[in-house]
Amino acid sequence: MSSEPVTVPTPVAPPTAQPAPAPPTAQATGPLTAEEATWFRGAFDLVTDNIAQAVLGKRHVIRLTLTCLVSEGHLLLEDFPGTGKTMLARGLANSLSGTHARIQFTPDLLPSDITGVTVYDQGHNRFEFHPGPVFHQLILADEINRASPKTQAALLEVMEEGQVTVDGVTHTVPRPFMVIATQNPIEQAGTYRLPEAQLDRFLMKTSVGYPDAEATEELLMSSGIRDRAALLEPVVDPAIVQEMSKIADRVYVDRAVISYVRQLAEASRDLEHVRLGLSARGCLALIRVAKTWAAADGRTHVVPQDVVTLASPVLCHRLLLDAEAAFRGVTVDDVIQQLMAAVPAPLDRA
Repeated sequence: MSSEPVTVPTPVAPPTAQPAPAPPTAQATGPLTAEEATWFRGAFDLVTDNIAQAVLGKRHVIRLTLTCLVSEGHLLLEDFPGTGKTMLARGLANSLSGTHARIQFTPDLLPSDITGVTVYDQGHNRFEFHPGPVFHQLILADEINRASPKTQAALLEVMEEGQVTVDGVTHTVPRPFMVIATQNPIEQAGTYRLPEAQLDRFLMKTSVGYPDAEATEELLMSSGIRDRAALLEPVVDPAIVQEMSKIADRVYVDRAVISYVRQLAEASRDLEHVRLGLSARGCLALIRVAKTWAAADGRTHVVPQDVVTLASPVLCHRLLLDAEAAFRGVTVDDVIQQLMAAVPAPLDRA
C-alpha cells in the first residue's frame, strides 16, 4: 500500500455567465415575430444554463420555475428534505439583478412579520410604514405550511393582486414579483395544511426530486463548494423579465388548443374520485404557461404538446380528490393520467 499522499482536485467555480443582450424592438400588439421568439429563447436558455450550474441535473424543473416567473405566477415546491428546493430558489434569485428575500415560516410568525407594520414616529409626529420582506421581487417562503393559517393568509392579497394593504393603506410591491414556497410532505407535526384558496394562487406545483447518478457523482466530486448558488452572477435584470412577459403574452394560441383546454376542464369535473375539478382560473393558468413554454422553444405559437407537458404541474394542486380516493390508493397523478387519456389532443393547430 502506497504511503504517498492522495492529491484531491480543487473544485473549479462555475464560469461567469454573460448578461442577456437587449431585446429586439418589440411591437405593442400584433402577432409575435420570429426574431422576438428567437431572442426570447436565447434569454430563457441563458438563465436556465446559469441556474443549472447550482442545481445539477434538473433542467426541466429549472425551466418550469423560470416559466412560472415569466408568466407572472408563483411556484409551490413540495419535496423531501435535501433535494435542492432552497438551492433552486436561491439560484433563480442570484441569476436576477433584482431584490430577493427569504422568509423562514414558523408557528410564531406573525402577518406583520411578512407585510410590514405602521409605527408612530415621535420625532416627526406622524405614522410611518416599515415594509416587510414581501416588498422584494423574489420571495422564498421556506416551509410555508409551518405558519398559522392567519400568517399564510397574509400572502393571499399580494400573490393575487401584487399589493399589500396595511391599516387601510395599499402599498404596491415591485415588478416582477414571484413567491416560491416550499413544504415538506413527510413531516405533518406542527404544520397547517394550505387551504384550497391559497393553493389556487400558485400557478404551478412541482418537486425537484433526487438527482440522477451522473449529477450525484458530479455533486460529490465538487463537495468543496459549500454554496453553489452563491457563485452565480446575475444574467438578466427585471426589465428583461418584464419584456419577456410581454412577448409571451403575444404568443398565438389556436382555437383548437383553446377547445382542448376547455374539454380537459369539463372532463376533470366528471372524473371518478374528483371532488373539485379544474376551474376557469386553472384554464387560464394552463394557457399562460403554455404561451411561455412555446416562446422558450423559439416558437411563435402554442402546440398541443405544450399543454400535455404542463398539465401535471398546473393541475396537480387544483384537482381535489374525495375520501374514497385515499382509501383506494388513487393519487392525483393517476387522475391526471386518466384525464389526459380520456381527452385526445388535437393533431394540429388548424
